[in-house]
Amino acid sequence: MTKLIKSENSAIGAHEAAGRERTSIAAQLSEWGEATEDDNVSDISDKLGVMLAEIGEQEDNFAQNLEDYRGILKQIRNMEASVQPSRDQRQKVTDEIAKLKYKDPSSPRLVTLEHELVRAEAQNLVAEAQLSNTTRQKLKEAYDIHLAAVIERAEKQTILARHARRLLNYIDDSPVVPGDARQAYDNEPLARQVLEDAENDLREWQPSVEPITSAAGQESPVHVNGAGVNGHDDVSERQSEVLENASVNPHEGYTEPVGSGALPAKMVVEPSLA
Repeated sequence: MTKLIKSENSAIGAHEAAGRERTSIAAQLSEWGEATEDDNVSDISDKLGVMLAEIGEQEDNFAQNLEDYRGILKQIRNMEASVQPSRDQRQKVTDEIAKLKYKDPSSPRLVTLEHELVRAEAQNLVAEAQLSNTTRQKLKEAYDIHLAAVIERAEKQTILARHARRLLNYIDDSPVVPGDARQAYDNEPLARQVLEDAENDLREWQPSVEPITSAAGQESPVHVNGAGVNGHDDVSERQSEVLENASVNPHEGYTEPVGSGALPAKMVVEPSLA
């Protein structure tokens, strides 16, 4: 995820640069048209420049939306980082048990280590559940923003491009023979109306994407620190239950919970809000 976030930062910078370049090119088109001293070419190139500059502006808006999407991805990355200590602790205790069994299978410290392992696994179970919940929720949220931004940019740039193409019809490209004068350019009001139409269409644009459903709000988060929604340390409570039901296996020399399939932690679910 860290690599992806870094790559997206580069991509966002590229979109911002593309937007600036488009705006610069649009200005150059307008300046060139004015230098031709051709009223028709000058007016249409100037208005085309306005439209193309707005297309470039949409690229910059797209980059800003991508920053929001990237910020959501960072939440997944941060959650992954917060879970790692519980994984490391569980692995550390597991390794200590394996080493002690090899060196001194009858050591009384094995019982203590097995209790520590139960606690470490309980804490890790809750952390992993939180990571799973956050990953799924934030992945949907992030790419909802990303893909909606792609659609918005495409639809708005399509609006601008369609109106910009209308301007091309106001360039009189009828051939003239040497010595003949072209007809006076009188389409400036019509060309100006094209800009107004484009502006109105952009102002009236509304998102057309279907909403992404989410069930994330139906369950309370399982906190990494083990605290439930009622303020109690649910992991500690469950750990106590596991430890109370622990027995020593004389054949293996370690402690195991009584019963089969019992999880060393429980998740607290609060009723969904109406």
